[in-house]
Amino acid sequence: MKAIKGAIRLVAVAGLVLSLSVPARAHVVEAGADLRVTQTFGAGDVTLVITGVSQVPAPLRVSAQAIHSASLELGVELRSLTHGSRSTGSVRIGQGAATLRAEHAGPYELYVRAGDEVSLIPFRVLVPGGASWAMVSDGAFLLVGVLLVVGVLTGRLSRPVVGAASAAAAVAVVVMLLRPYLPAAQPEGAAPVAEAGRPYVQGRFSTLPARPATGADFTLTLRLADGATGRPVDDLAVHHEAPAHLVVTSQDGAVFRHVHPLRTAPGVLAVRLRVPQPGRYLAHAEIERQNSGGQLVSGAFEVLGAAQPDTVSQDTAMPRLTPAAPAAGSPVTIEISPEGPVQPWLGMPGHLIVRSEDGVHLAHAHGTAAGASALRFTLSLPEPGRYLAWAQYATGGRLVTRPFIVEVER
Repeated sequence: MKAIKGAIRLVAVAGLVLSLSVPARAHVVEAGADLRVTQTFGAGDVTLVITGVSQVPAPLRVSAQAIHSASLELGVELRSLTHGSRSTGSVRIGQGAATLRAEHAGPYELYVRAGDEVSLIPFRVLVPGGASWAMVSDGAFLLVGVLLVVGVLTGRLSRPVVGAASAAAAVAVVVMLLRPYLPAAQPEGAAPVAEAGRPYVQGRFSTLPARPATGADFTLTLRLADGATGRPVDDLAVHHEAPAHLVVTSQDGAVFRHVHPLRTAPGVLAVRLRVPQPGRYLAHAEIERQNSGGQLVSGAFEVLGAAQPDTVSQDTAMPRLTPAAPAAGSPVTIEISPEGPVQPWLGMPGHLIVRSEDGVHLAHAHGTAAGASALRFTLSLPEPGRYLAWAQYATGGRLVTRPFIVEVER
């Protein structure tokens, strides 16, 4: 009886372990999960949602979401990068989904057209796969059940049978305890596993026309090259719902844009902009390569013409800083009161961009909701001086930007 009770205890412990969750992995799209990719078209930010699938062939649904209410129609085409098959459709923001066809797992490209703007979004259709260690644990649990049931039904629950059941349960428990540290199952369609860490990226900004004018549309293009080979960098990871986060500011900080450029070719990102003020502009692109860390690529360009009114929605109410006089290298908490209920944007309640006055340092922090009427950001600024800051949040179908200054002491 003692042996039987021991086997039962092991099975109970194993069941408890099975209920424990595995630690989350940042910036990894799991097999079967939805992929959200935000792109900035002329009408504003649009988040494309590509639904995950559990098997192939299968219908693949693509929908479009936006915080603004513009009725923008998007043409979409799913292109297989291995078989060459194509599937087309169209979708309007917030109105249903386009149903495309994924014939196999592996690499695809989603072609998205909005008017005369085109984005080519590379992604992989991933189908869940089974890990060998999961088969071991499942087999061990099955063996435990078979041995105990057969023993009870035959009335021969002998010591050897109980011992074998106990050993199998012990194997299953050990495997499940080690589950968070064992390699994840490689899903069908995944890219070959590469070593973590890749060469740095070199970036070059350019504008078309070469000398943009205030109040007129121009295209800002970023070309990315591998620091080791010079080849186009085309392995950007989707982080915080975008392959790249681009911050464009005038030198004096009076003009601010946070956009998500379109991939127009391998290693080429572009976005259509319009600014109201002439002078020098700074561009900072946050990118992250697959199986590697994040990187900031910066550049500058000039704009000509006469100053014009800025139509970007801004909130000039001042935030609260704790401590009131931040010190270099020490945490500071910045709290703001939104105008209304906050809508998630880029997967977060709010975003805070902080730039040193000279443009050398750029920080990007994410906000947490502090009750129903406040957003709170915490970060450290590296050196004494004057910092230009912009807090952003979405409410009432619009994106609000709140500019302010942070003076950092020694």
